[in-house]
Order: sequence, then structure tokens, then C-alpha cells
Amino acid sequence: MTMLKRSALKKIAVSALSISAAGIFSACSEKKAEFRGVDITGADYARDIPLTDHNGQARHLKDFAGKVVVVFFGFTQCPDVCPTSMQELAEVKKMLGKEGDRLQGIFVTVDPERDTPEVLKAYMANFDPSFLALYGTPEQLAAVAKDFKIYYKKVDGKTPTSYTMDHSAGSYVYDPAGRLRVYNRYGSGAQALAADVKTLLAEAG
Repeated sequence: MTMLKRSALKKIAVSALSISAAGIFSACSEKKAEFRGVDITGADYARDIPLTDHNGQARHLKDFAGKVVVVFFGFTQCPDVCPTSMQELAEVKKMLGKEGDRLQGIFVTVDPERDTPEVLKAYMANFDPSFLALYGTPEQLAAVAKDFKIYYKKVDGKTPTSYTMDHSAGSYVYDPAGRLRVYNRYGSGAQALAADVKTLLAEAG
């Protein structure tokens, strides 16, 4: 092997070692956030919620920049899952103390036929007045639900107005930069959700 080739190979080896070391130090310095919920950082769905809130204002995720946003799909006549989830979210806000102002609860109705703006506003008041309920036309709701991979279906009752709704149960958690980060399964409890919200707030500074 010529001196020229040995010199070239030595340079390549040194360069490779430098890149490897840089990668190790980078990995050590950039500690990955650990969540109690399902980490879905980098997900390419659930990108926006282009719907109307119970005050009549058109809404998008960018409206809540600087806050951790928790989005839940449900309906006001839901007997268990929905009120439990919203009550837990209200508890999370209380757990945060002064940081609670940096949490935005969003309830998206899958029952726009019965959940009028007035009904939604009254429903949110049961949990926290800062929480917003969103609604849209059946077509708008279908588009948003598809983007969020949400399942919902009308289940007929004994009368035309006594129907119920089957729907996915779980919350989507966004960081203050508007990026989807965590999926919180129903039944995880307020403590687990609060821990993840605190992690995202601390990460944002």
C-alpha cells in the first residue's frame, strides 16, 4: 500500500471517528422527552381543527400558540366517557396552578345535530369556562375526523332524537409550538395527563 493511500485511509478513519463522537455527544445532550401517554411526535395527521367554537369564532390550532392544547372528540349527551374526560382535563388545569393558563382544552362534538352553540357553551361551563367546544357541518366534521383518524357513528334509539353516538375515546396533546406530541388513552387518569402537559410546558420554557 502506498503512503498516499495510507494517508487517505487514515483521514477517512479519523473523520468517521469524529462524526461518531459528535453523534454520541449530540444524543447525550438532546434527551428525548418521556411521556406517560403514547408518544406520537412527528405524526403527519391531526394537523388542524378548522371548525367554529361555541362563541361563533372560526378556529385553527395556530390560534393557541404558546399553549399546550388537548383535543377530545365527544358529544354532550354522552353518559360517561365524555364528562369523565373533560372533568379530568379540568383537574389537570387545577394541578398546574399558575401554569394552568397555558393549557387549552378543546372539545369537538361528533353530534352537531343536537349540540348547538348554546348547548356546547353550557356544557363547557360545567368543567372550565376557558375550555372551547367546536362544531361544524357534517361534511366539515367528517373531514376533521378523517384527519384525526377518529371513528364516530350514530346509533339509533327508540325515538328519532334519542339516538346515541359511538366514538373513539382518547385525547390528542399538542405542544406550545402546535406540534402533535402525545395520544392520551381514555382511562389514563388526570395524573398521567398532567405529567405530560408539564413535560411539554417545561420543554417549551
